[in-house]
Amino acid sequence: YVFGNIAYNMKDVWNTYSTEAFTYAGKSVGVQTITLDSENSLENSVSQMQGLIAKNVDGISVFPISPEQAGTLGKMANDAGIPITFENTTPALDKSKYISIVGAQYDQIGEAAINYIAKTYPGAKVLFVAGAQGGGVYESYQKGVDRALKKLAGSVKVVSIVHGNWETGLSMNVTANAIQAGTKFDVVFANSELMAKGVKNALVAAGLNIPIVDTGGGPDGLKMIQDGELTATMSAPVSLQGLITFRNLYQSVVEGKTPEKSTPLPIIPVDKSTMGKAISWKVDAAALKYIGGIK
Repeated sequence: YVFGNIAYNMKDVWNTYSTEAFTYAGKSVGVQTITLDSENSLENSVSQMQGLIAKNVDGISVFPISPEQAGTLGKMANDAGIPITFENTTPALDKSKYISIVGAQYDQIGEAAINYIAKTYPGAKVLFVAGAQGGGVYESYQKGVDRALKKLAGSVKVVSIVHGNWETGLSMNVTANAIQAGTKFDVVFANSELMAKGVKNALVAAGLNIPIVDTGGGPDGLKMIQDGELTATMSAPVSLQGLITFRNLYQSVVEGKTPEKSTPLPIIPVDKSTMGKAISWKVDAAALKYIGGIK
């Protein structure tokens, strides 16, 4: 068997780790994988899909640039009679036309972060250093945060939301501005590890030792926890995304099974006391064991 894998951009760390996991899974069951990088180009991805169809591969996975691009590639695969599955983005395509979608559910991660804060720091006043508005990702996080706050009925309060736009420098600035404005908070929820670094810099400059909870669980975040720079991360390991995506394709094409249509990445809260539960973004035997193998 030969499976194709069209990445949206291998310069993106998340996408790179995912493709590595897909290839790792293939080797574990003797399936050849062909990974192609569209470099965030619709034209490249269409050309690459044409190439995979010409090779008559047995299945294709796509990490889409957009729902519309995913729909275009999905139709091409359907017309060629080749099964297709997707990562991270739901395609603009009827559900019957693809095997599955596997990806992070940002609202669930936001909800998990607030629940962790409520459990660990009862009565906390939270500064939410959020991502950029308008792209949909921050908005999804906010839905989960709001859902958790409603369920907690006031036991935790978000006192201010400032936007660091996924950037370390801007996150440092907006956190410093909140401190200078007299905002009273005793926990920070940062929307990513890059942003958490900026928050930490601002807190250190102000002489404050305030817990930071973020999202990600990548190599940098786990090191920050080990070094005491970060309290906890809501880890959604991308290695599992690549493995589960491959497994769905394998089980459908090779074993004739019907996988779940949509699978959210598991959310694993990690702090110093639970570092042993962390699943690395870099795929390894522990990640494969976590999902129960491919077959």
